Amino acid sequence: MQQHVPTELGTKPIGQLLWQYSLPAIIAMVASSVYNIVDSIFVGQGLGDIAISGMAVASPFMNLSAAFGAMVGVGASTVISVRLGQGKYEEAQHILGNTISLNILLGILFTLACLPFIDDILRLFGASDVTLPYAREYMLIILLGNMVTHLYFGSNAILRSAGHPRSAMGCTFLAIIVNCLLDPLFIFVFRWGIQGVAWATVIAQAIAFCWQLRLFSRPTELLRLRRGIYRLRLDIVRQSLAIGLSPFLMNCCACLVVLICNNRLLQYGGDMAIGAYGIVNRVVFLFSTIVFGLSQGMQPIIGYNWGARQNDRVFRTLRYGILIATAITTAAFLTGELIPAPVIHIFGAGEELTEKAVRAFRIIVVAFPLVGAQMVIGHFFQSIGHAAKSIFLSVSRQLLFLLPMLALLPQWWGLDGVWLAMPVSDTLSVITATGMLLYMMRKIKRHETHRTAE
Repeated sequence: MQQHVPTELGTKPIGQLLWQYSLPAIIAMVASSVYNIVDSIFVGQGLGDIAISGMAVASPFMNLSAAFGAMVGVGASTVISVRLGQGKYEEAQHILGNTISLNILLGILFTLACLPFIDDILRLFGASDVTLPYAREYMLIILLGNMVTHLYFGSNAILRSAGHPRSAMGCTFLAIIVNCLLDPLFIFVFRWGIQGVAWATVIAQAIAFCWQLRLFSRPTELLRLRRGIYRLRLDIVRQSLAIGLSPFLMNCCACLVVLICNNRLLQYGGDMAIGAYGIVNRVVFLFSTIVFGLSQGMQPIIGYNWGARQNDRVFRTLRYGILIATAITTAAFLTGELIPAPVIHIFGAGEELTEKAVRAFRIIVVAFPLVGAQMVIGHFFQSIGHAAKSIFLSVSRQLLFLLPMLALLPQWWGLDGVWLAMPVSDTLSVITATGMLLYMMRKIKRHETHRTAE
């Protein structure tokens, strides 16, 4: 079984490893973001601007449901990477089984907790009398398939940590292809409306998860499905959730911010402003997912080498990651400033929606070149198991900076104040993340100097 351990993580040149592990994750994340955009395009072309606004209201609720799966999957995959670096292979095997059991449990509980209050929750996220029917129809299906979503995202994270980034990418592509084929079929042929978009998403993820199960069932795998690994162990659950709490809180904070943001948008710009934010957010998120993919590819490299105490390789990976991420977010800035209107028109938006979305796009991306570094630093702390630091960075942009800006700036600049709150909070969060990283690096260097002296 030893021969299957991805020891290349500790020996291969960092540049090659980043290409090998990050590229599949980037492709998978971008493709995943693209199929969310495709959903919006089909909704806009087939159902109109109000349906786009309804989907924009439902999206943060959907992200909240996926946050529980991310908490388990990302936390477990990080622990698995460290355990493989430490040579604790049997422990990593049990983490796989516990991840599946915990995702099933949380998926069912979340659905049961939210279904009775779905209208109230959507109202909180900014649904009006006009957009509520669309948002409700969409979220009812998403909630029914919530357990599948948890299992799919959690299993993909573990595939990457087990040394199979291409397999994880393949599973993502499978879900995307199925989703893109089912969208037009359900909307234009079966006439299922916005429910068709939701059914396409759930069915696609279910098919991809079945393929993941097949991959984990191969007898040659180090991490594979077998008896005796599914019973929940408190130590595994506690450690996985502690590390995964960072992306979970980040998602929760994002949902809280969207809740407040949507209500401010409804107050100052109406349903069309919410629709505009929904479109711009999907486009900007496309670039963010490239950085997320890069960070996911970095995670097993950093986790393994941190566990093996090869700090020089850890920080080399971090430096490369920050440089690449900054280039990516700079591309988002240039897109928003130079060609916003052609991008918005892809969604089939009407004149009023396009005008609001173009204005929003140009303001939101003003500080975006700085965002890449903050995202990578947050994932770095998560990858080395420093959950508290990662959690703080995850919530600082949302709670400490963005919420106060959303409360203050619209009072002076109206709808533009809502858009301005985002680049202001981005700038403050980058300053905070950079300071925390520099402090930690100095601390580690002092520790290494002291250990060498002894």
